Amino acid sequence: MEQVLAARSVSITELKRSPSTVLEQAGSEPVAVLNHNRPAAYLLSPAVYEAMLQRLNIDLREAIHAGINSGPAIPSDDVFAELDARYTEPAPLTKPSGKRKA
Repeated sequence: MEQVLAARSVSITELKRSPSTVLEQAGSEPVAVLNHNRPAAYLLSPAVYEAMLQRLNIDLREAIHAGINSGPAIPSDDVFAELDARYTEPAPLTKPSGKRKA
């Protein structure tokens, strides 16, 4: 069974029956929407969603900044040449024909 990543959960049927009640009861807490007891979606308040996007944006900017400051740039041709050297499959070995020379 998949892990439910919210303290509150509702079935899709319950959400269809009374969406405003589900949202009202949830407040600012996330709600897992379950389909056959498995998470199908998560409902988030606008404030929580906005905060999540802001946090992701901050994390992304920090990751980009860390990458920029991680050392000298490497030309893309060098990177691709190294990748080709590492991951290009070697040519298959040829089998001897089995015929003997006299």
